[in-house]
This record gives sequence, C-alpha cells and structure tokens, in this order.
Amino acid sequence: MLIEIIEKLLKDKSTLVAGSVVMAFEEVCPDRIDLIHKNYRKLCNLLVDVEEWGQVVIIHMLTRYARTQFVSPWKEGDGLEDNEKDFYDSDEEQKEKTDKRKKPYTMDPDHRLLIRNTKPLLQSRNAAVVMAVAQLYWHIAPKSEAGIISKSLVRLLRSNREVQYIVLQNIATMSIQRKGMFEPYLKSFYVRSTDPTMIKILKLEILTNLANEANISTLLREFQTYVKSQDKQFAAATIQTIGRCATNISEVTDTCLTGLVCLLSNRDEIVVAESVVVIKKLLQMQPVQHGEIIKHMAKLLDSITNQSFWKNYLKRILFPYLQLVNPSQSDFDSPPLHYFCFCKVPVARASILWLIGENCERVPKIAPDVLRKTAKSFTGEDDLVKLQILNLGAKLYLTNSKQTKLLTQYILNLGKYDQNYDIRDRTRFIRQLIVPNEKSGALSKYAKKIFLAQKPAPLLESPFKGRDHYQLGTLSHTLNTKATGYLELSNWPEVAPDPSVRNVEVIELAKEWTPAGKAKKENPDKKFYSESAEEEEDSSESSSDSESESGSESGEPDEEGDSSEDSSEHESESGSESEAENKRAAKKNSKTKGKSDSEDVDKENENSKTSDSSNAESSSIEDSSSDSESESESESESESRKVTKEKENKTKQDRNPLTKDVSLLDLDDFNPVSTPVALPTPALSPSLIADLEGLNLSASSSVISVSTPVFVPVKTHVLLHRMSGKGLAAHYFFPRQPCVFGDNMVSVQITLNNTTDWKVENIHIGEKKLPVGMQMHVFNPIESLEPEGSITVSMGIDFCDSTQTASFQLCTKDDCFSVNIQPPVGELLLPVAMSEKDFKKEQGMLTGMNETSTVIIAAPQNFTSSVILQKVVNVANVGVVPSGQDNIHRFAAKTVHSGSLMLVTVELKEGCTAQLIINTEKTVIGSLLLRELKPVLSQG
Repeated sequence: MLIEIIEKLLKDKSTLVAGSVVMAFEEVCPDRIDLIHKNYRKLCNLLVDVEEWGQVVIIHMLTRYARTQFVSPWKEGDGLEDNEKDFYDSDEEQKEKTDKRKKPYTMDPDHRLLIRNTKPLLQSRNAAVVMAVAQLYWHIAPKSEAGIISKSLVRLLRSNREVQYIVLQNIATMSIQRKGMFEPYLKSFYVRSTDPTMIKILKLEILTNLANEANISTLLREFQTYVKSQDKQFAAATIQTIGRCATNISEVTDTCLTGLVCLLSNRDEIVVAESVVVIKKLLQMQPVQHGEIIKHMAKLLDSITNQSFWKNYLKRILFPYLQLVNPSQSDFDSPPLHYFCFCKVPVARASILWLIGENCERVPKIAPDVLRKTAKSFTGEDDLVKLQILNLGAKLYLTNSKQTKLLTQYILNLGKYDQNYDIRDRTRFIRQLIVPNEKSGALSKYAKKIFLAQKPAPLLESPFKGRDHYQLGTLSHTLNTKATGYLELSNWPEVAPDPSVRNVEVIELAKEWTPAGKAKKENPDKKFYSESAEEEEDSSESSSDSESESGSESGEPDEEGDSSEDSSEHESESGSESEAENKRAAKKNSKTKGKSDSEDVDKENENSKTSDSSNAESSSIEDSSSDSESESESESESESRKVTKEKENKTKQDRNPLTKDVSLLDLDDFNPVSTPVALPTPALSPSLIADLEGLNLSASSSVISVSTPVFVPVKTHVLLHRMSGKGLAAHYFFPRQPCVFGDNMVSVQITLNNTTDWKVENIHIGEKKLPVGMQMHVFNPIESLEPEGSITVSMGIDFCDSTQTASFQLCTKDDCFSVNIQPPVGELLLPVAMSEKDFKKEQGMLTGMNETSTVIIAAPQNFTSSVILQKVVNVANVGVVPSGQDNIHRFAAKTVHSGSLMLVTVELKEGCTAQLIINTEKTVIGSLLLRELKPVLSQG
C-alpha cells in the first residue's frame, strides 16, 4: 500500500512534493529502482527548484540510480599504444585485440543530463547541497570533469568547524587518488593557529597526500613551524607527517632524518618521544647507513623521562610547597604527584630498545651498557618497555653471551614474578628458547634466527586509504564503518540496461498539447515564468559548455537534441501553448521582449544571421524543442526584427565589459594557479626575516648579486643522433650565461649539423610536451641547412628549479623527431658574489632541514684549494666566496627560477676527510647537488 502511494506521489509535478517523496522512497523501498525510471528526467529537471534538503536526498538517490543504469565513464588505460603491437602477434591477432580494446565510450544522454543539471548547485549556499553534488561528480562523472568540485569544496572551508571537519575528511579521501584536483589550492590547507586540533590534523593529512618533489621544500618549512606548536597532539602528528614524507619522497629522506635527529634535543618530551618513534621506522628501512644515529638515540634513553630524577626532584623541592597549597596532599605517592612523576613516554623508550636490539651487532659496546641500565629500572618500567627489555636481553644473550649472560638471567628472574601475565609468559618462553637445558625442544636450535630475523619495513600509509569504498559525505565514510541504514553503491554494469525504460509515453504528451481554450487567459503568467525559467536554463547550458566540449572530445555525440527533448517533456508537462498561440504571442510581444531576446541571442553562437533569427524565435517561445513550426514563420519574424536586434546587440556588446557576472566561486583568493611548481614560495625567506628584524632592508639586495661564471664546461650532450635524425644531428650545452629570453630561464645552445648530401629545410620546434609550469622559448625556424653545414641557435627553458625533462619535437620539412633536454642540477644555478660575513649570516638562517651534509674521504692531494675549486665549479655554476681560513672553501649561487640561495661549504678535517655542507631552502635541489659533488670530490 505504501509503495503504491509513493509511486503515485513520484508522478507529482510539484517541487514541494519531490524531496519528501524521495525521502520516503529511500526509507521504504530503496531497491525499487523501477519506480524511478519514468520519473528520472523529471527529477533531474526539477532539481534546481526543489528545497535544499530535498536536493540532498534526491542527489544521493540519483547517484545510486546512475551507478546501476549507466556504464562507467572512467576510461581504463590501454595496454599498448596505437602504433605498437606485441612482437610475436600476427597482424590478424593484433587486429582482433585492437577491436576488442578500442570500443569508443559514448555517454548516455540521461547520464549527461544528471551531471549537467547538478552543476549549478555547486554554487548553493547550503554546504550539504554542495557536498552532495561533489560526491555525485566523484562517483559518476568522468575523471576529466570531476576537477570542478575542488573550488567549491575549498570554499566550504570558510564555514564553521563542523562543516570543515566533514569537508576535509572527504578531501583527504579524494586527494589520495587524484592529487591534481587540489594541488592549486595547497595554501588553503595551511594550518591556522585558531583551528581546533581535529581540523589541524586533517589539514596535515591533506598536505601529506599532496606532497611531491615540487612542493616538498615549502611544506617542510611549514612543518618546521608546526612542530613548535603549543598543541602537543598536533606537534606529534606533524612529526609523523614528516616521517611519511620521508618515506614517500626519496629525495628528502636524508633531509627529514637529519631534521628529526635535531628534534631529539628539543626540550619538549613529547616531541622527542614522537621523533624517536618516527626515526625508528625510518631507520628500519635502511639501518646499515645510520649507525651514528642509533648510538645517539641510545644516549637519549636516560633523558626520556628519567623516572628516578623526577621523583627525587619532586620529593625534595615541590612536595613541601604542594602541602602548603593543598593540605590533603599528605602522602607523596597519592595523586597528583604520583601520576606526574611516573608520567613517561613508554613508546619512545620501547622504540629505542627495539632499535638497539635489532642492531646490537653494529653497536657491540653500547648495547650491553643499555641492558645494564634498564635492568636497574626494570620493576618501575611500563609493561611495553619491559617486553622490549626482555627481547633485548635475549638478543644480547645470543650474540654476546660472555658479557650479558648474568644480566639476562637477572632480568628473566625479575620477569618471572612480574604482576603482568604477558610478561611472565614472555619470560618463560624466552628462557626455554635461549637457555639450553634438558627440557628444551627443537626450537632452541633456531633461537638466533627467530630473534634476529630480518623484519619487514613498516608501511606509513594514510588512515583514509581504505575509506574510498564508502560513499562520500555519508556517516559511514566519516566513521569508517558501515552505519545502520547505509546503502552501498553498486559497481558499474558491464553493459548498460535498456535506456527506453526512462521514456515517457507519447499519449501523455499529446494530452498536454491539446488544450486551446484556456491557453490565452493563462498566457501572460505562463509567459512570464517561462521566460525566467528559460533564462535560467540558458545560463545553465552556457555554464556547461566546457563539459559538453570535453564530452565531445572523448567521443560523445552532440547531446543538445536530447537535452531539448528532456526540456520539452518538462515544459509540456507544466502546460505549453499551441503553435498558433505561440505565433500570435510572439508577434504581439516582439517589442516588449526585444531586450530579453537580444540577451538570449548574445548567449548563443552568432555564426550567421539565420542562426541569430532562429535562436531569437526559440527564446521568445517557451517550447524550444518543437520541430513542427514552419520555417516561413521564423523567417518573416526575423526580417521584421533584424534591424532592431543588430542595434541592441551592439549596445549589449559595449556593455559587456562593464557588467561582468560575479559568481560565489569567482573569488580572488581561489583563482586556480597553473602549478605550484612554477610559483616562487610566498613564505618569508630567512634572509628577509633577518632584514625585517634588523630594519635594514638594503642588506638583502647587497647579499645577492649575480656574478660572471668562474668556469664554463665545454661538455656537450646529444640531443639527436644522426642515425635517428636521418642525417640531422643535434647537440646542446649550457653556456652558463643569463638567458636573454627571460630571467627565470636557463640558457641552452643547440648546435645543428647536416651530415647528409642534400639540404635540410625548415628546421623548427614542433609539438612541446612540457611538465606543468615549465616554459620554453624556441629558436626561429631555419630555412635550410647546407650539406655538411652547421649552425648554433639559442633557446631558453624555465625548468622551475627541477631536473624534470623538457620533451619536444625537432622538426624538418619532412620529418619530426622526439627529443629531450634534462638539465644537470648544477646548471639550474647562477653564481653569486658575496662577502664571507654575508655568507655566514645567510648560512646561519638556513639550518635544520635546510641543511644537508656528508663526509668525504679522499687522498690529501685531492684536497688542495685549486683541485677543490676546479671540481666544484665543473659540476655546478657557483661563485667563489673569499674565505679567511685555509681549511674552509665556500661557494655561493642562487637558483635561476626562484632566486633561492645555494650555499656550498667544503671544510677540510684532520687526515684524509672533509665535510661537504649545502644550505638552501630548495632541499630537493640541495640533496641532488650533494649527490653530484660527493663522488666528484672523492675520486682522485
């Protein structure tokens, strides 16, 4: 009975009923998709007029409906390119595979109707409506069109904290799979001091997902500020974020590890403890290279919540004062002093003990001493720490039993009578396994392999990685568990069901077209509302032009006819007029509606006068899809109004620059940036901070001044081999001169050689396939190159301070050849002249994560001043800084694109060692330059 009522109400044409009946449908019979078929197009067309909470319910229902009725618009990548084939496949087999693979996708018109009609709702003032449209685009729209929701979601971050929490959770899930959607809005996710902790942690999660080689330098500087926050939970989460960035981006692993080691000297115990835990995970991935760090962490074991120190301090000094303030504090062991002095960070201590136990053979002198110290405090340690002390004792017993046998037996005796049964069980297990006796089983032979087996490195993954199977914006997605009443999204069908089930019967349409008596009386009102509705429809169509273009590029047919049919059905249901009445109404009101007609004509493509007149005729009549109207009527109508329209069109075009439409989404601070790579970091650089503090703004300009290159290498790189270029050969090199085509560009000289016996004509640059943000200034086309002739041309390339490859086509009159230019990291610099005092000042500001260093071992004859100078300037385009010390050599440069300083120091130590230090804000480039210089300075 209820289902019958719902079915009847679904046919109602009122917008006041639509939201409520769909809500009832979702509660009573959500699986009865057959009830929606006939009403699908009507619901799509009514969507913009339904009240806001009704829109949310309808959009969620239509999302589930679309996943069951349409095929997936997400194209899967083909295994082979069009011009490639398997080596052993015959032509016939390859043709069969190509036919199976190349099935052009055509979007269903009803699928496109839903996507087009929900797009205007992204500007809704209701956050729930915007979120509903965003999840619809995420789940059913083509991936190329889903990017439009990012601006709307970022706009919602100006709402209250509850809305921010939900939106950020959904963005965190989206950013894992599609980083490019939110990369232009990276700064919108920077943490504010007024944000609550839950918002801060979610923004951290998004920043981590968006981190890449291009923006990691900026993010690490941001993270350095977050670590100093008074919110300890947020500071700990920031340290975990730095660890994840070090894992995901190998270029900054050493930089992050160095910064985390620096945090070990922080005064805040929680920061130190969290740093220890993260360092333990990073060292687990490459423990062989970091023996010194393990030794340093072993020394920190006492400083991390030394229980006896704090207990004696509190008992002697603070306890008498607390008794004066709180007389009820009669006993030292009663709260709150008891809890405070026993407050520890057991995870950090356990991590250090585990790390020492795993690497006990690499630190043979430190590990036994650590076991001795922890044996003293065994009874007062946390259960987690006790378990690791037992493990450490077992590992040392197996590897160094001579020194640790008695200590291990002492710890096993303490654990045998511990209050925790887990510790007692572990003690009995370890004793039977490592101490051989008559009762020992066969496992005792393999004790060393069991305890010292190679452990797999931990995976530092996002906690939002597994949430994508829940529908975005739902309670289940927020809680990461299936909530009561949650309706799962079905998988896309392999073959689309019959689309004819959504067609409305023609009989019903005919009944709507028949009335003639009352049409004249209702004409003024209906004409008023129809024009306004038509204007809204035109605006929505114009806003979806980009979608239709992208759809047509992917092989979709022109769908205007389908949309016009849908609109005609909707408008005919609301009561449309006959052809004769439309004609009379158009003639009668041609003067009063001239302005609206001209506006409608402006919105259409003005390619010909005929199209202008037909569009004006269709805009004056509500039923835009009727094809039965004769051409003679439209022509006569257009002739009588053509002169008036041309004048009004000119006036409208003159007014257009002044009357620009402003949308809620067109905000200055949300203008999408082409790429985060190409923009210099807007954060204050260390040198600028120092200048502001000293109120000496002239100092920064005197520090950075470009000088002439010390050395220009003559090494050339092959751009195009003569065999690949059909006789045309090309080589390129970097002249190390400022580029005349732009201050942000690197100068590149290309030498072209014609090794053939005929002329090579029209040599030019063809298609460019550059990474986002990279720019290139090409050379002028060369008309001809004589046989055995040669010519050198200049180009400018903005590499955006990265070593990414610039790919383009070098073309002749007959052929095109794909070539690449990848710059060495040393050629991305310009030499800088500065004094030793300025060098030290700038170097002092670029410490922590902005500093990378390594130790170089070489023969003494390789550490002379002339040899070091020759090797450094050969690798990198740097300037020499005068030094007052013979054992320290300094070099300075700045990056071509952003102008960030690059400070290189070679400090000679005793013996045959030297320390290479690089200070820069561009940590990725600094790490790459360090890798280039180290082998060059080490070799003879």
